Amino acid sequence: MSNLVRIILSSLILAGTVVLFVYGQWGWGILGILVTILAFVTVFFNENMLVAQFYLRKENMTKAARWLNRITNYEKQLIRAQHGYYHLLLGLMESQKSPMQSEKYFKKALSLGLHMGHNVALAKLSLAGVAMAKRNKREATKYLQEAKKADKNKLLADQIKMMKDQMGMMDRQQIRYR
Repeated sequence: MSNLVRIILSSLILAGTVVLFVYGQWGWGILGILVTILAFVTVFFNENMLVAQFYLRKENMTKAARWLNRITNYEKQLIRAQHGYYHLLLGLMESQKSPMQSEKYFKKALSLGLHMGHNVALAKLSLAGVAMAKRNKREATKYLQEAKKADKNKLLADQIKMMKDQMGMMDRQQIRYR
């Protein structure tokens, strides 16, 4: 459903809610406000992405993939601000299957723009993990530093520290094999 249709539908629901309040139907009016808010939220946040995020948090990748696959043309179905988040979700799902293939999704998400710092940090931390898997310590270190800088609320501090510790272990193993 296009955003214009969603806006028109939301406006009609809002008008109906106002009419309910005018005629004294307070209970139905309050319910109408809740439905109006839900309708307006779907203009800015695609419901398929919201449900996919829910299933990603529950670690149910098959259902998350099913909901994300409902978005057939993200450039037309999503507002521009969501394009980066769409690729971030694709990257998170791909990283569960084949981590090396997820790099392109994280880079695309960063290039399209992520507005929340912890999401930028998550993408950069994931890219650091891919760089570590490729044994590219310089790139991994760069991404870890950028992730730490982007994580202002310290939501990913433990994961960043764990990744740094793994890099240190990787260095010790390389020294041992020389």
